[in-house]
Amino acid sequence: MGNLINVIKGKIITFIKPVKWYNLRKVHPVSSIFGIDRGTAIDRYYIEKFLLENSNHIKGSVLEIAESTYTKKFGKQDNIEFQVLHYDNNNPQATIVGDLANISTLPEKAIDCFICTQTFNFIYDFKKAIAGAHHLLKDGGVLLATVGGISQISRYDMDRWGDYWRFTTLSALKAFEEIFGKGKVKVDCYGNVLSTIAFLEGISAEELKKEELDYKDDNYQLLITIKALK
Repeated sequence: MGNLINVIKGKIITFIKPVKWYNLRKVHPVSSIFGIDRGTAIDRYYIEKFLLENSNHIKGSVLEIAESTYTKKFGKQDNIEFQVLHYDNNNPQATIVGDLANISTLPEKAIDCFICTQTFNFIYDFKKAIAGAHHLLKDGGVLLATVGGISQISRYDMDRWGDYWRFTTLSALKAFEEIFGKGKVKVDCYGNVLSTIAFLEGISAEELKKEELDYKDDNYQLLITIKALK
């Protein structure tokens, strides 16, 4: 079908071509749990891409929240010391029990690399949590963090401890530079209009082509990445 054309008082008015909605014209998503019931969530595809690109930093004493999944997957050295931060004693993997937003509960200058994915969105005092991450790192240590940009609410987190924030590259840069200092923070993003719509619908990464996932449009910041050096 061509463009819709109306004639109003002798003037030709051209309207945009109607969108073909196919099966997207509905008020319920394909998946309400980010597509993990269909394959890999698109934000996880981007997280792993970021960590792979920065795997040279994953060495020494490496910390993650709750488990060491990414350290084991992307760590490049045999002598990595696996560290896990958890807020209580109920996690048998925890080597550090503490609150990221309360530096009095955290060891100082103990970590070479802190992999902190999709965490700051769910901490109300996220600037205190950034200070906690800085506190944990040794001098010369690196924080590899990701935060959500465009995303649905995480109902699991919302109902347990809260889902508070969404970021942009600019807000992330300013917030992390307040703690780490100017010139110590590098931010970037992943996403485009197609991958963002797919993510909101709960369509998995496997259902898109690699070139569709990897195309970058700074106006659609699905995932924000932060590399901060102490």
